[in-house]
Amino acid sequence: MEEQKEYFRWVESTYVNPEMDWRKAEIVSAGIDVGSVSSQMVVLCDGALYAYSNTRSGSSSPSSAKNAMDICLKETPGLTLDKINYLVGTGYGRINIPFAQKAVTEISCHGMGANYIYGPTVQTLLDMGGQDCKTLRLNEQGKCLNFLMNDKCAAGTGRGMEVIAEILKVPVTEIGDLSFDIDEEPEPVSSICVVFAKTEATALLKMGWSKNKVLAAYCGAMARRVVELLNMLTVEKEFAITGGIAKNKGVVKRIEKLIGIEALVPKMDSQIAGALGAAIYAKAFYKRQKQ
Repeated sequence: MEEQKEYFRWVESTYVNPEMDWRKAEIVSAGIDVGSVSSQMVVLCDGALYAYSNTRSGSSSPSSAKNAMDICLKETPGLTLDKINYLVGTGYGRINIPFAQKAVTEISCHGMGANYIYGPTVQTLLDMGGQDCKTLRLNEQGKCLNFLMNDKCAAGTGRGMEVIAEILKVPVTEIGDLSFDIDEEPEPVSSICVVFAKTEATALLKMGWSKNKVLAAYCGAMARRVVELLNMLTVEKEFAITGGIAKNKGVVKRIEKLIGIEALVPKMDSQIAGALGAAIYAKAFYKRQKQ
């Protein structure tokens, strides 16, 4: 029997800097971000990125955190949990990470992580996560000055895009490219509610729309929904995006067109921003503890 393809699956990843030796670091700090859809772990050596993992979350926050840690430390020679000086948890499941010394909100961690990834000039950050969408106003240190969140609906989030991928049987990693492979840009769909997505997508296909055109209509609608949230805080020119949807150019390019500003290009995986910020906080907490 042929195995059923899971179109919602995105590419999981790991990284270890081969030129760094964690044993030479004065402070080895770590952060784990347990989200509703994905989980990440980041390890810093004296504040420099040493290793990370980016994997799918399971049904249990403690097991998702352990899985992210096991994957991250698998390729780090000799580095184990007991040798990490301080570990901070963040994200949806932050209070359920049994081996974290402290929990910090994802708002604070994403701001700090974005500051590390994009630099101190970032003033407006859009985080498009698995189950919510946040827009943050940051200062030069990465501290969040103000934020707005949409957590009432999966539309405009990673989970919403996964639903569309399954409905149309298109790999979620290909949606961005396919949404531009069209003759002309269609009007965005009237609703991107994931509850009605199957009915609406089916209706459009019956009307003769190609899958690519349907994807374009959904990406356009998601972009408009996100921009509504962004405009409530006013978008500054130094604008950055984190989260899984940041990898979907079908949504990102349409957001950029609507606001008239190009998003900054990330120096590393934009999905690790929360865990990265948590690791930065872990380093600061450890230094304070030692003093």
